[in-house]
Amino acid sequence: MSKKVLPYKESELGKKEQVKQMFDNISGSYDGLNRVISFGTDVKWRKKIVSFLADKNPESILDIATGTGDLAIAMIGTGAKKIVGLDLSPGMLEVGKQKVVKKKFQDTIEMVVGDSENLPFEDNTFDAVTVAFGVRNFENLEKGLQEIYRVLKPSGHFVVLETSVPTKTPFKQGYRIYTRHIMPTIGKLLSKDRSAYSYLSESASVFPHGEAFNNILDKIGFIGVENKPQTMGVATIYVATK
Repeated sequence: MSKKVLPYKESELGKKEQVKQMFDNISGSYDGLNRVISFGTDVKWRKKIVSFLADKNPESILDIATGTGDLAIAMIGTGAKKIVGLDLSPGMLEVGKQKVVKKKFQDTIEMVVGDSENLPFEDNTFDAVTVAFGVRNFENLEKGLQEIYRVLKPSGHFVVLETSVPTKTPFKQGYRIYTRHIMPTIGKLLSKDRSAYSYLSESASVFPHGEAFNNILDKIGFIGVENKPQTMGVATIYVATK
């Protein structure tokens, strides 16, 4: 990123610890807020990832920054036999575990506390790795991507869903107004953490999206890198192969 953005600017904690604290704080309201803030389009974007990976027939999937498990649960649709959802935040994972049990997916989905920059898995473990709205929260982006590359099997697929900034008028101007003013206001009204949604919108605005992120993936060693803008460019799906 061109600028280091932190959830709590007055805190002496590092970014990783601040992100963990932030998501613990908002875990109870996160799912509802996501639906409101994205107008439900985040569900559609996740379905596209499932559709892409279902064609690849993965047996094992790692979903990093899984949060409350929305994407890990959706990955059931790929037919994978083993899905691991990993996150720094125990609070978010607890919500996710409840959802997994409610849907009776606990034999397939395992939710674990873990650090994306120090993954607790052997080399060449997973057929696919996914991250939805999480890579911009990595404290060291390249280190996290290198870890993902390490745990992917050769020819394994990496799929990222992340916010991006529209480049065309009037969507660019509308996006700026929405993320700078409307989204943080909704977050403050509905969440007990007044800083969280300001951080989420600010971090999205400085993340190296599009070709800039493609270039980082190329540098790490991924091949077949593509970016697919979604909904007028407010989000992007990236696909790459080891």
